[in-house]
Amino acid sequence: MTSPADIRNVVLVGSAGSGKTTLFENLIKTRIPGYRGEKESAERSAALTLATITTGQSTVINLLDAPGNPDYVGELRAGLRAADAALFVVSAADGIDAITQILWSECAGAGVPRAIVVTKLDTEHASFEQTVQRCQEIFGAGVHPSYLPFVGEDDQIVGNLSLLSQKVHDYSSGTRVARAASPAELAAIADFRTDYVESIITESEDDELLERYFEGDELAVDEVVTNLMKALYHGKFYPVIPVTTTGVGTEELIGVIDRGFPTPLRYQPPMMADLSGDPIDPPEVDPDGPVLAEVIRTTSDPYAGRQSMVRVFSGTLRPDSAVHIAGHREQLQGVTNSHHPDHDDEERVGLLSAPNGLDLYPKESAIAGEIVMVAKLATAETGDTISDPGHPVVIEPWLLPEPLLPVAIRAASRNDEDKLAGALQRLVVEDITIRLERAARTDQLLLWTMGQAHQDLLMNRLRDKYGVNIVADQIRTALRETFIAPATAHGRHVKQSGGHGQYAVCDIRVEPNERGAGFEFIDRVVGGAVPRQFIPSVEKGVRAQLEKGTLTGYPMVDVKVTLYDGKAHSVDSSDMAFQSAGALALKEAASASTVTLLEPVDEVTVTVSDEYLGSVMTDLSNRRGQVLGTDANDEGKSIVRALVPQSELSRYAIDLRGLARGSGSFTRVFHGYELMPQNLVQEYMKS
Repeated sequence: MTSPADIRNVVLVGSAGSGKTTLFENLIKTRIPGYRGEKESAERSAALTLATITTGQSTVINLLDAPGNPDYVGELRAGLRAADAALFVVSAADGIDAITQILWSECAGAGVPRAIVVTKLDTEHASFEQTVQRCQEIFGAGVHPSYLPFVGEDDQIVGNLSLLSQKVHDYSSGTRVARAASPAELAAIADFRTDYVESIITESEDDELLERYFEGDELAVDEVVTNLMKALYHGKFYPVIPVTTTGVGTEELIGVIDRGFPTPLRYQPPMMADLSGDPIDPPEVDPDGPVLAEVIRTTSDPYAGRQSMVRVFSGTLRPDSAVHIAGHREQLQGVTNSHHPDHDDEERVGLLSAPNGLDLYPKESAIAGEIVMVAKLATAETGDTISDPGHPVVIEPWLLPEPLLPVAIRAASRNDEDKLAGALQRLVVEDITIRLERAARTDQLLLWTMGQAHQDLLMNRLRDKYGVNIVADQIRTALRETFIAPATAHGRHVKQSGGHGQYAVCDIRVEPNERGAGFEFIDRVVGGAVPRQFIPSVEKGVRAQLEKGTLTGYPMVDVKVTLYDGKAHSVDSSDMAFQSAGALALKEAASASTVTLLEPVDEVTVTVSDEYLGSVMTDLSNRRGQVLGTDANDEGKSIVRALVPQSELSRYAIDLRGLARGSGSFTRVFHGYELMPQNLVQEYMKS
């Protein structure tokens, strides 16, 4: 590889079942003789997969197959960062569902140029024209067919008609044959060609060519093709290419990638900064420039160690060269993760390899624009920046999705417990979208995931890859006790066992405090009934009992305790005695009529299509949610804000996806503690 101009980095994006991976395999088959395809598996479907093919000339195409399941949107965002353009795959058999629209929004948010590939045209009731029309309705007026399906004698699609060259590409003989279009075929082409050519010239912003076109000049095909790359790059023009499951149309698709897709030379890196966080200008895309690269994906093998998929933006990577590794997600985005703290390290680059098809082969170097695998970067994590040690910099990483589906896990046996910590550490290295936390009050180990498919994948990976058997427990909610009615109590701690005894008596009044106000201790002792030096001891004993709880073992909050009387002994009273008396008094004041439970409540913000708003509102009500308000966003979707108990949200990531047919999303932020309904308190007390 000698020039970034000879590279095309393309990510395939589409929902599960759209035919995206079949297209990925067919593209490889066109250039790798004898390639039989990769065995489908849950791990394969969940991973960003890299393959490399050539056009037969000098162009190298790096194909990235991004997962279509929304559980793996983190892998998709990594692929969008690595690629310079996207092939957006739409199934003519299945149409455009909510998930497909979400994936399109992800591409638009990343600013990635796109071409649309219509698949499954060889299935029953599939219509290319109807699919294009639907794409135009949803994705905008920039959608234009670049080729039309060519139907053979048996009503099967056997090729395509090129709107630019006005030629027919016929695959019916088993090989691709190009010929001039017949008058009838030219008439079919003419129905679409004018709009297509005009859109290319307009979106390429070539005023001179546009003027010539409107003056009636006959433009050469090569002139229009040259402007296709410009039109695509501006991100508002989306050519549509039809393909079949059997591979008809893949050669034309490779041609569009080769001649129309932007090169790495047009890539605009995201925000960059020096290590102190001050913004700096990105370097040119130059193999002779300073080294700048980003870790796109990380895998961890118990035997081979870490493998990092790396996109090179500037300079040239070589094995054994010294580099600076920087991960500054917290500094640049304010996101704190104890398993991925900000770090700066210096390492040497390990062996480089790149795929021919899917098989990896060693490389001597990787220039600006390439995507390669780098071995044994021990400290590099997904999203980290690789740069010159003499001038270290950091690229702002892509935003990570928030994992919202928790599962409480524990090792199945003592032997598994010994292996669990190491396995989880490797798991968080491989997948930065997960979050691990130890619940403070319940002591459960919570694994936060993106959805059910993601959760199942991780559990299976722990078992099959790392040999750790895991048990999933029901998530326990960290409740709190509080007083709902005032009470008085007498705390008496008197013991005599020879020598100095223990003597302390205190009388307290306990009242509910305002929600969120915490604990308040008031001294109302008069006449020295409790000596001044022991009043803090009573408070200390009460505080200790608050932490332990009174009836359920959960901590008590939001109470006001007034010490108003007591007794002491000149010899036997002590600090510890009055601490014990204070604790006993609080326990005596607590009863089923004066104490209840508080449950944690989150503020939930749900974004959903209007057609599912009613179902979402009803569901929130069934979850004991308190709706705070509704609004609409710029995309015409409804936004619902509600307060919902945490115990009702453990499966909400799954339930919302079903309610809204994949169109809903939500965020949750801890709001505070609220009173649990009395019927639920009684059920809990009984259990």
